Amino acid sequence: MQTTRINLAAVATLLLAAALGCGESHGLVPVSGTVTIDGQPLTTGQVMVSPPGQRQSIGPLDGQGRFELTCYKKGDGAPVGTFPVAVMAVEQVGERQLRWHAPRKYSNEQQSGLEVTIDGATDDLAIELTWQGSNHSGPFDEKF
Repeated sequence: MQTTRINLAAVATLLLAAALGCGESHGLVPVSGTVTIDGQPLTTGQVMVSPPGQRQSIGPLDGQGRFELTCYKKGDGAPVGTFPVAVMAVEQVGERQLRWHAPRKYSNEQQSGLEVTIDGATDDLAIELTWQGSNHSGPFDEKF
């Protein structure tokens, strides 16, 4: 009889976890939008939204500067709130060479100066970057 109670308790626990949405939305809302730099679409890189103490939501940029955030599964989005953002706009162009398509400061959410507020599902979140105040006026290469 003891074995039956333990097995029933285990099954009940698994059913409760499934009913509560284990692996479901995680409190996320769909988020997509665009990244521009000095008014032009940024077409290389990815957006990273970093809720403190939570998993990052990441979205690669397409040829029009659009992104769709993914946290656990494609397009599931990001949590509601205001969070720091990084835009990693760099590509490897040689064995020991990178090309930056935006100032390096944007690649770190603590230095980027960027924040987004997500109030709910959206497809028009706008992230605007600039070369102004940078040591460069456009894409630049860096050897490593």
